[in-house]
Order: sequence, then structure tokens, then C-alpha cells
Amino acid sequence: MTDAHAAPLFSDDEYAFLRHIRFGELPPTVRPEERVALTETDPDRGGPLDYPERWDLRHGGAA
Repeated sequence: MTDAHAAPLFSDDEYAFLRHIRFGELPPTVRPEERVALTETDPDRGGPLDYPERWDLRHGGAA
């Protein structure tokens, strides 16, 4: 009796073909001179929260 959940056995070439069909071509490699340094910044918090109506809108309170 065969296991219905057993994975089919493929050769390496068949797996390579299936990966190509599923994902397509890889993008070209980025060369080191094309790379840029990123600077992480804090996300915008939306300004001051000293207005009660803004706090209610943000946190779902009824005005």
C-alpha cells in the first residue's frame, strides 16, 4: 500500500525546472559599487497628543 501523503521523488534537474517554473529568473546580482548605505530613522508619531479629540480618534474612543 502506498502512502497518499508521500512526496513525489524528482531528480535535481526536475527540481530545478520546477523552481524555475514557480519563481522564474533570479534578479541580477547587485554589485558592491551599486549599493547604498541606509540610515534608520524613527517613525513619525503623528505630532503632539495634547488634544483629547485626537487621542479619542487614535484609540477608538467616542467623542
